[in-house]
Amino acid sequence: MSEKPSDEQPSASEIPDDVWEQFTRDTERDIRSSAPKEPSARARMVTERLREQDARGESPPGWRTGPGPEMNGRAARRRRRWAVLGVPVAVAVALVALKPSLLPGDPFGTGEPQAADASPLPAESTAPTAAPGASGPERPTLDRPFAGSPALRWADGEAGIVLPEAKAVGAVSEDRVEQALKLTKKLLVGANLDPGTVRGARPTAALSVLDPKQPELLDDLDTGLRSPSEKHDPVTLFSRFDPDEVRPVGDVIKTRGRMTFKKGTQGGVAVRADYTFVYPVVRADGPTEVTRTIVRRVLDVELADPARYEVTPGRLLLMDYDQEIGNSSCFVNDGYLHPEFSSSRSAGPDPSGPATDPYDRSRELERGDGGDCGTVTRT
Repeated sequence: MSEKPSDEQPSASEIPDDVWEQFTRDTERDIRSSAPKEPSARARMVTERLREQDARGESPPGWRTGPGPEMNGRAARRRRRWAVLGVPVAVAVALVALKPSLLPGDPFGTGEPQAADASPLPAESTAPTAAPGASGPERPTLDRPFAGSPALRWADGEAGIVLPEAKAVGAVSEDRVEQALKLTKKLLVGANLDPGTVRGARPTAALSVLDPKQPELLDDLDTGLRSPSEKHDPVTLFSRFDPDEVRPVGDVIKTRGRMTFKKGTQGGVAVRADYTFVYPVVRADGPTEVTRTIVRRVLDVELADPARYEVTPGRLLLMDYDQEIGNSSCFVNDGYLHPEFSSSRSAGPDPSGPATDPYDRSRELERGDGGDCGTVTRT
């Protein structure tokens, strides 16, 4: 026996078919969304590991990286600021407790958008006016080595070196300007992106761009590559890692910067290149903990007029170069960058210099001598 519908409540037969179907779909969706979900295998594994750590009285690893240098200088006169980063462990734990989706990979299946979905940035055509915003507390992993970094939205490798439109500068033709820009890009790629260079090999491609009639410069670079020292350290121009110590994560190096040109002092065109490169690495043998080293380089080169000056056609004069390096051990001058990992710290000097954001491309590099071990605000 069925209940007779009241005057205020219409029966199912009085409801239009399309309204009833929509009501049925909405009800089924609400039931599915409110039903309890079985944790994934990964979620159960993470939970169990945290429970075991808690039982042993252990805390999750902290966010400190360093000491990492921010070295700033030139061939004959160098400035160095060395850096170390520390973030309280309790802050990271509290954030994850309040919002589990902040864990890399979203292990608890919240379905919230991940940083990997962020759209790429357009090419940098002018100097930024501020540092990039916060990127969240995500830690880098083998699958996502740029997680938690502004570089996640930067271009990959050579794609980040976008040449400006070549135009004639005074008596220097458009073709000569274009040649200077392409040679500058070749120098940047050979010094910072070439897989052999990054893995510690001789940067042959980069050296081939430089004019051999600038002998003092090439002699200094050769000395540094053969017998690196504080006075002659090739990392002032080349990004090199010791293959016995670390190895790159994947084959992507994030790149961002810009290139400008003007009339040169040697009858040709002068080019300034200002680029930042981000290198994710892991130890060569050991835990697969990922860290990042950030290198910013500012180069001033010139393609001189061979009809007026004693130079080699098609080669660049390297007039000046500066660098700032974040997350590499202090005062180690063996020709390699030495990234620090949050799970261990080398026995270097305590940081005493200022804190610096290595991703902030809105500030000029400070030129001059120095030897402080400073701090970076993030890696």
